[in-house]
Amino acid sequence: MKVKTILVSQPEPKVENSPYFELEQKFKVKIDFRPFIHVEGVPAKEVRLEKIDLNNFTAIILTSKNSVDHFFRVAEEMRYKVPETLKYFCQSEAVAYYLQKYVVYRKRKIYVGQKDFAELAPLIKKYKDEAFLLPASDQLNHDIPATLNDLKVKWTPGTFYRTVMSDLSDLADVKYDVLAFFSPTGIKSLFKNFPDFSQDNTRIAVFGTTTQKEALDHDLRVDIMAPAPGTPSMTMALEKYIQQANK
Repeated sequence: MKVKTILVSQPEPKVENSPYFELEQKFKVKIDFRPFIHVEGVPAKEVRLEKIDLNNFTAIILTSKNSVDHFFRVAEEMRYKVPETLKYFCQSEAVAYYLQKYVVYRKRKIYVGQKDFAELAPLIKKYKDEAFLLPASDQLNHDIPATLNDLKVKWTPGTFYRTVMSDLSDLADVKYDVLAFFSPTGIKSLFKNFPDFSQDNTRIAVFGTTTQKEALDHDLRVDIMAPAPGTPSMTMALEKYIQQANK
């Protein structure tokens, strides 16, 4: 079965040189983008119900651009003036760079990890006397609390935003050769929107073992897996599969 159409369950890339666009041109396939999930902010009054007072923290742990946006949104809603002395621990350079949207870099104490949360741990440990706040999603990666508890630092999690399943009803009569998923919630969203979804000849592509498990739990056949040896990204895994399928 040749591949002619792909639906990627994420927003369309904003960069012109995205590997997805290169895939389209190279193999003459049509790739559509549609987020199956989206993020909604938790109101400040609900954050207060978590017994979180921003004045009690000397350091913030930021794991994503969403955590940056929603920390500063909640701070504004709470009329909390973010002090220049606040320390920022950013999981990656991308998160640290995004922080510049809200703070002047040279006036702030910013500590940056490589990519994975575990790589940020030594920096957090170095400042173990700080009172850390972790503004996060309602679906926090379990590795993060485990790492922070192992470090024996004083930290508090706060649900500042939620991952919500999107309404996909307009896709009811649309068929794609490949559906690409990046999180277990994306798979759940598919079945919430289409409880009677039947895979048939649709190929399912998944990124990560937790997404793979969710797909298998829903009796889906996983045809394309990333990361895998030789194909560390979703686009590479799709390219390898298309090359074989479209011979």
